[in-house]
Amino acid sequence: MSEWEPPEVVIQKPHPWRKVLGWIVVLAVVVGLLWYFRDRLLPAKAPPVVAVPEHVRSDVTAAGDSLDVLVSWQFVGPGGPPDSVRVEVGLEGTDAVVHLHPGKWRADTVRLAGPAAGATAMGHSCVSSVHGSRLTGETCTPWQFVRPSANETHKPPSERHEARPPAKTGRAAGPAPGILRIVVRPSGRQVDPDAGGKCAEWQRNNPDRSVWIEINDTAVAECTGPNGKPTVAQFCAFAVLQNGERVKTENSTNNPYCDRLFQDWVRERIS
Repeated sequence: MSEWEPPEVVIQKPHPWRKVLGWIVVLAVVVGLLWYFRDRLLPAKAPPVVAVPEHVRSDVTAAGDSLDVLVSWQFVGPGGPPDSVRVEVGLEGTDAVVHLHPGKWRADTVRLAGPAAGATAMGHSCVSSVHGSRLTGETCTPWQFVRPSANETHKPPSERHEARPPAKTGRAAGPAPGILRIVVRPSGRQVDPDAGGKCAEWQRNNPDRSVWIEINDTAVAECTGPNGKPTVAQFCAFAVLQNGERVKTENSTNNPYCDRLFQDWVRERIS
């Protein structure tokens, strides 16, 4: 008999690609779990608290045929100043002008086209905080600017003095010189919008009282707008006669405010 030999045992090693596939599956499971619990493991960082602009005001003045709009603002809130400030100023029906300034700025001046004689420019000023790429806290304030005309047929929101024939000056009887031209003073004025018609209602309820504390400077609270300006304006009409004489019109006579403007006007050089 032949001697018995145990059968040969062959051990097969797993193919390398199976090990790689296993590691890929394990890694995918770990990444999935991390993604699923990401809010707990890595809570989102809260955005920084940034102060927002408030008390946005506009001071509008004539610069030839243009308007200079001085916009001012203050920052309020617990946060620090923003990275930058966005200022937008525009007229109704036109594209707005946008400026970007460092966060420490508190005022900016924008030049816009002014209205024609007898027209009212209606505009807005907006200020926003910019932190990184985030725009927050926009605050806007409306404003108006009136440029009067003696010959206009409409009435802007103002206590307008329409031009009338010159007042009598006590000259000898005879044909009076004709009117060469009418001049209105002031030549333009900022007028705040009458929000909610509060000033119009006050005037209806107080027909015998003046809205003015100081004409064209300060008015009663009901007739003061968001920029701290009166919602009405008073204008005086004067005339240049064909002989060169300067006179007041009838409804600009016996008015201390118009008397003062008239004296300033007669001292101007005739153009």
